[in-house]
Amino acid sequence: MSHALYRTVRAANWLRRQLRSNALWFLALALLVGIGAGISAIALGQLARGTQRLLFGLQQGEHLSAAEAIAPWRLVALPIGGALLGLVLWFLRRRKAIDIVEANALHGGRIPARDTATVVGTTLLSNSFGASVGLEAAYAQAGGGLASLLGQKVKLRRSDLRTLMAAGAGAAVSAAFGAPLTGAFYAFEVVLGAYSTATVAPVMLAALAAAVLARSLGMTPYVIAAGGMHPIGTADYMLYGLLGLICAGTGIALMRLVSLVERAVHRSKLPMHWAPLAGGLLLVPLALATPQTLSGGHGALNLNLVAEVTIAGLALTILLKMLASAVSLGFGFRGGLFFASLFLGSLVGRLYQVVLAQVPDLHVLAPDDATVVGMAAMAVAVVGGPITMSLLVLEVTHDFNITGVAVAATLISSTVAREMFGYSFSTWRLHLRGETLRSGRDVGWMRALTAGKMMRRDVPQLAADASVSAFRDRFPLGSTTRVVLLDVKGHYAGIVETAAAWSPDVEPVAEIGTLARLPQARLTPDMGIGEVLERFDAVAADDLAVVAPDGRVAGLITERHARRRYAEELERSQRELYGEA
Repeated sequence: MSHALYRTVRAANWLRRQLRSNALWFLALALLVGIGAGISAIALGQLARGTQRLLFGLQQGEHLSAAEAIAPWRLVALPIGGALLGLVLWFLRRRKAIDIVEANALHGGRIPARDTATVVGTTLLSNSFGASVGLEAAYAQAGGGLASLLGQKVKLRRSDLRTLMAAGAGAAVSAAFGAPLTGAFYAFEVVLGAYSTATVAPVMLAALAAAVLARSLGMTPYVIAAGGMHPIGTADYMLYGLLGLICAGTGIALMRLVSLVERAVHRSKLPMHWAPLAGGLLLVPLALATPQTLSGGHGALNLNLVAEVTIAGLALTILLKMLASAVSLGFGFRGGLFFASLFLGSLVGRLYQVVLAQVPDLHVLAPDDATVVGMAAMAVAVVGGPITMSLLVLEVTHDFNITGVAVAATLISSTVAREMFGYSFSTWRLHLRGETLRSGRDVGWMRALTAGKMMRRDVPQLAADASVSAFRDRFPLGSTTRVVLLDVKGHYAGIVETAAAWSPDVEPVAEIGTLARLPQARLTPDMGIGEVLERFDAVAADDLAVVAPDGRVAGLITERHARRRYAEELERSQRELYGEA
């Protein structure tokens, strides 16, 4: 090894040690991640809006969803974008990419570069060509993926890598909205699934860095034109609480609608790489009805806040936007419902305010207050994060009174949605793929702690057709507490306790297999600790055999050992979460 290379390797090792042991160095890394995530979010936003201006003939600063009219021939961009996306999906062979929530929950914050490129690229393509999806999924994936790659390069611990990845995702959202508190709590509530003193400093620093960078460049893309501050009374809390209930129901309906369309597409004979093209064609009549169905709805949110509206017009726009989002996602366009849910929530809140205004002698709600509260309540039902959305209201209105009402409405919406539905949109999509995640909370260690890793391999075994006398000759009292029995093919046939075989009531000439218990209760080597403990509870056994797929016995696990290992790993996970490891 040359002297220069030796010095480089030594410096790299020193840097890794500092990042793993020195909190200040880790904060510096989080700051770097925040800047990188902010730049990536700004670049993605500019690229998407520039492409939309080119394709749909928009003016500088004009949002697609707020356009007064779009020439019908320009809407051909929707099926063209679908065809391009289908080509990309065909090239990727429908490979499922890991997103930030799944990575933090199951993979310790590790996201392969290819998966980051896949999510960012397909979301950017979908949004740029006008599909009814938001760019927030691309922002968060780009920031989180960048942080994950950097953390893997410097070989961070699992807990530190998860924190850094969440900081990158939160910083990207912070830059996109110009709202550092919103970005930070997006990282805590949605990505990490927990808040602790060990994570607050790096996540907040990254979010602040990204927001300052965006503002210094004049990039504040999502500004909500909220009006002046209005007095808030008891009646407001009651009425906005009801709005939270309505938004929860609407959010659940939206997520169900997306899954129904997606299921129908999968059951059809339409090849999956042709589905986005078909979806683009279906979006054309919706776009002809109103451009507000296109893209995420950034411009249209303010449009409906300041314009004269009617009950019928608002209801129709809500229905068309929900259909557009369901068609876009159900037919294979990539993206999220973050801003779409904010836009839909603003429409629901505005509709709610207009309807109540028609009721004589009823307390009148301010239109802008109803809009922002509905926006937050709907986003919580779909995306999750009640504090995140409440802080978004605070940062776009600077009004603590309406923020207090928003907190109440979002908590009601979150409670109802999670109780009646159980998932946010991101975890619901994972549920449809067979996962059982409810948040980004780290459960990967539970799956990594498998039966194959916990089992004893030196298990005493005997043929099930052997006599009790033969068993006693081979296994005297005190030699072992249990023996695994095998059938004539060498497969698992149950467990017999040594004490039961030595009972005076058992005939020595009887087959030992007649004393076997739990012949059908078994574990597989790949079962995680959660499944193992569930199986012990279900069969009420003290020990279970681990059986390979070919039926041969691989080992044995006692319930006591499994529960002790679970407690040890749970304690270690909690210590890492609070920075005590």
